[in-house]
Amino acid sequence: MDGAAPDEVYFVGVDVGTAGVRAALVTRDGRLESTCEEPISIWEPLVDHYVQSSDEIWEKCCELVKRLTQGVDKSQVRGIGFDATCSLVVLDRDFQPVPVNKNGRWHNVVMWMDHRAQQQATRITSTGHRALGRMGGVMSPEMQAPKLLWLKENLRESCWAEAGHFLDLPDFLSFKATGSLTRSLCTLVCKWSYCPSGGWDRSFWTDIGLEDLLEDNYSKIGNQTSAPGLPVGGGLSLQAAADLGLNPGTAVGASLIDAHAGGLGVIGADVKGLDLPCEDRPLTTRMALICGTSSCHMAISAGPLFVPGVWGPYLSAMVPDLWLNEGGQSATGRLMDHMVKGHAAFAQLQELSHQRFPHTGEHVYSYLNAHLGSMTEARASPVDLLGSSLHVWPDFHGNRSPLADPNLRGMVIGLSLSQTVDDLALLYLATLQALALGTRHILETMTKAGHDITTLFLCGGLSKNPLFVQIHANTTGLPLVLPHQTEAVLVGAAILGARASQEYFQFKLIHGFLQPQIFFNVWGLEPSDLCRICEQ
Repeated sequence: MDGAAPDEVYFVGVDVGTAGVRAALVTRDGRLESTCEEPISIWEPLVDHYVQSSDEIWEKCCELVKRLTQGVDKSQVRGIGFDATCSLVVLDRDFQPVPVNKNGRWHNVVMWMDHRAQQQATRITSTGHRALGRMGGVMSPEMQAPKLLWLKENLRESCWAEAGHFLDLPDFLSFKATGSLTRSLCTLVCKWSYCPSGGWDRSFWTDIGLEDLLEDNYSKIGNQTSAPGLPVGGGLSLQAAADLGLNPGTAVGASLIDAHAGGLGVIGADVKGLDLPCEDRPLTTRMALICGTSSCHMAISAGPLFVPGVWGPYLSAMVPDLWLNEGGQSATGRLMDHMVKGHAAFAQLQELSHQRFPHTGEHVYSYLNAHLGSMTEARASPVDLLGSSLHVWPDFHGNRSPLADPNLRGMVIGLSLSQTVDDLALLYLATLQALALGTRHILETMTKAGHDITTLFLCGGLSKNPLFVQIHANTTGLPLVLPHQTEAVLVGAAILGARASQEYFQFKLIHGFLQPQIFFNVWGLEPSDLCRICEQ
């Protein structure tokens, strides 16, 4: 960035998502000065196996931060924070990558969406261990314990024998930045069964067949912890500072999972004067919906609430001193891409999209939204009813919440032999409606368990799709709030650096919510009424 104000203070937020790395330079008052991004590779060596390279991920982080801070006096950058997907990184005793597949070379990251460990997850659930109570009663193959058990059972002589360290990807990034193996309580509590008050549960690891992880005081999975945002080590190490182009000792905040960073970036917004039901009410009446490749539904409570099929409750995993329940959908943006790009009319859709938006860079979803608008006018029908004879069950990659069944599969009912762009648009619409109904199912389950959610706060890539947002408002019957600043996940990551630098008290997150967009149920009907109409 050129022309930085000489008296300004900056924080860097780095977000490692499923398919890319993003970074932002954020000012003291929460304003994004600049952003940049780069894609990262995903390999699929076998069905349901998704792997990445931690070396590539770190190289992209360094490249982006250097680019981001060009023209900035490095003394003005006071802190850096990292968030990432909850993927599993495997390193040897010398901190070198250990392959997680046969012939995997440098592929040492088992991605969050890797479902190779379904059998192991089912076996762990069958133990009935008390730790499962903090995971909705069911172990998911997206957690780390079943992934570790799969590695032990299938790569015992290679990966398992060579491994010296197992880290969540957010913790790997803070390790690379500082040289410290301190783990964030966000990752350990939410994905590893760690209990803040009691530490590791020896009986859990023994019961599931991973008693070897108890050796040397749990050194392979971590024996030092930190709350998110607290300083890690002595800040940037000499090597990391050189790699990132920043000063040694720059504060590094303990990391967050990417969805939790998004939740942190939106859930505390100042909404006074917006006439929302959550105004002048506790944060516990809000839900953060972070929607991208997958979706996470983050709800907090003053006391622990146990929700069947929903992860948690986790104390201080996102907001200090509050309990977190985390629902989710394993495939949202990914499902939309699957349905649209796999349709016979996709090539025609691409051509039409380019003709309509030749210079703006608008993608196919903008065209589909506009096309559905034209169809509503031609048929004199609200958009919600255009596809009333077409239904999608969206669990193509299993159901994370609240059914908590990774073996479920998706389906489409109501297809004909026609394969026009109109048919593709209706399939896209039905997919959006299915995803929104999944959100409503999660909301209803959380409400039955004691949550009182009145307003949804959205961020992530899909929050930039107005039809996705409007369908959610219509289906849930709740107002949906979008920040004026759309990169809430990056702001959440930068908050970690600000907190670690001890200058966080000046960091005004509400800047990002000036002139927010608010979506309401445009029909004025209850969601139950909408469902009855669709059934007819």
